[in-house]
Amino acid sequence: MFLSNHFAILAAALGANAQLVNPNNNTFGNVFNFWIKTTDGWDLTRGNATNAITLPLPFPKSQVTIQPASSALVIIDMQNFFLHPDLNGDPRGRAIIPTTIDMIHAFRANGMKVFWTNWGLTEFDLMNMPPSFINGFSSDGSSSTSFGSDMGTIQGNISVGRKLMRGSWNAQPFGDLFEEQVGGVANGTDFYFNKNRLSGMWGASTPMQTFLQDNLITTLFFGGVNIDQCVWGTLLDSYYKGYDVILVDDISATTSPAAATGMVDFNAQLNGWRANSTNVLPALM
Repeated sequence: MFLSNHFAILAAALGANAQLVNPNNNTFGNVFNFWIKTTDGWDLTRGNATNAITLPLPFPKSQVTIQPASSALVIIDMQNFFLHPDLNGDPRGRAIIPTTIDMIHAFRANGMKVFWTNWGLTEFDLMNMPPSFINGFSSDGSSSTSFGSDMGTIQGNISVGRKLMRGSWNAQPFGDLFEEQVGGVANGTDFYFNKNRLSGMWGASTPMQTFLQDNLITTLFFGGVNIDQCVWGTLLDSYYKGYDVILVDDISATTSPAAATGMVDFNAQLNGWRANSTNVLPALM
């Protein structure tokens, strides 16, 4: 009883948008974080229906209604290191760039934030990097070619920089995405977050998580590379921390076998939703 009264007092202090969750089987969560199950799907607006957008998703749980001010597109690891052909970047990652840019423009046009979440290490990160990660990112099986190692030059004059270090050329977004990121950050529509593990949301807190909390963002759309590694890791940690997670299939790619993507697809729609840009873009126009 004390807990219920406590929530009631807090809800009254926070205003109408912090209404108490109705005690019925269609509401999931608490006064601060809840979904409402509708006849056609799910309402994720948490009581704020201003300019709400409904997305007709094809996968389980049907359509969802989102609050644009509380939603963001998370683009993960679309960097030169993973995508540039002279660094053995896979063409499957480059193939999703046009659709990714379409999604970026649509999110911006609807006042929804765009997050760039990329590897960007510091010297402190190198000092504290676990051996398993150092081994996993070694080029030849030795520690001297892992994180922070000088990657030389390509095409005769491009300095690739130290491997996945913050500010290096290889850690920048690839191709047209770099201009999108720089312009978006300059205009205040996009936000750039460095990470030092596969997940941009691992551990007690990360810069991205702090920003989400400060700006009351609750619904996240995910894309990038690799879908079964850094995209999946960031999505899964976001799910663990209570965020709404929506995987966008056709802005995600991987070099892994098909079974790896199958695992992500199966679990993503259990933890949240799967979507395709063909479902999302028409609803944002």
